[in-house]
Amino acid sequence: MLAKELQLSVATISKAIRDSHEISDKTKLRVNALVEKLNYVPNPYASSLRRRNSKTIGVVIPEVTDSFFAQAINGIESVAQEKGYHVLIYLTHESFEKEKMILKDFESGRVDGVLLSVTRETTQISHIEELMRMGVPLAFFDRVLEEIETTKIITNDYESAYLATKHLIKKGCKKILFLSFSNILCISSKRLSGYKNALLDHGIKVNDSDIITFSNESKTDYLLLKKKLKSPPRADGILASVEKLAITVYQACADLRINIPGDVQVISFSNLDSASFLNPPLTTISQPAFEIGKAAAAVLVKALGRKKFELQNEEITIPSAMVVRKSTRG
Repeated sequence: MLAKELQLSVATISKAIRDSHEISDKTKLRVNALVEKLNYVPNPYASSLRRRNSKTIGVVIPEVTDSFFAQAINGIESVAQEKGYHVLIYLTHESFEKEKMILKDFESGRVDGVLLSVTRETTQISHIEELMRMGVPLAFFDRVLEEIETTKIITNDYESAYLATKHLIKKGCKKILFLSFSNILCISSKRLSGYKNALLDHGIKVNDSDIITFSNESKTDYLLLKKKLKSPPRADGILASVEKLAITVYQACADLRINIPGDVQVISFSNLDSASFLNPPLTTISQPAFEIGKAAAAVLVKALGRKKFELQNEEITIPSAMVVRKSTRG
């Protein structure tokens, strides 16, 4: 606006505002007079975007109460601090609109690069593509969008769900529920595929009624699960694909006086430190959350260190591990 009004270059305007010795006093007076008239405030983030030196990484996640994301942040910060970067945490609370707003804000140059784990509502990609077109490096971790060409740090969700379902079958389960929060997220689809294929490979029919998608509303989810557990024929196995659903399972079983693992065996994707202290201790698929965060930050920082801020279109897979405890027999 200033450059157009005064018929001067943007560089000249910038130098005049900074009182550079390269600019004549006459030009400085013209620029400052218009600055005062328009009440113009220079955007510090715009200049940092051009110079790429804010030394800040933006981390966008759905929530922080999930122990996976808490551990992933620790992994990210371990690399960022070592390399002299600050970390800003942004929570979407599973809102696609909030995710769009956050990434739009990043276009101002607030951060040098972004690590993103998308919301359960995210199906569009234009807001991500626009940020990347502006030269802001972006990498995914955990929850990814496969159609975006960039680096993705993930775990072996399909294989882990297959292994968990197979474990329940080997322990005698014939009717296994699959609990999820999303039928959109890539990780949810992979875990569901692992569950289904494990059933089919062991001669068990897949019933759509055994696949339950929850709302992320604690009370509603609790009532839905309680109703399902009361309905005959009752399930004898449960695979929770999200950590917080495991707690809902324990609550519902306690209220219905369903014994774990005597009546129903339970496995959950979970990084809860308290899993071993539940009654009974919970068998888990434990994701390498710290390592995923650390790897994601390392990839992004490496890209920021180059003159051309490009990330390879690749998937980096860090395997999860099953930890068997007493919520499954034996």
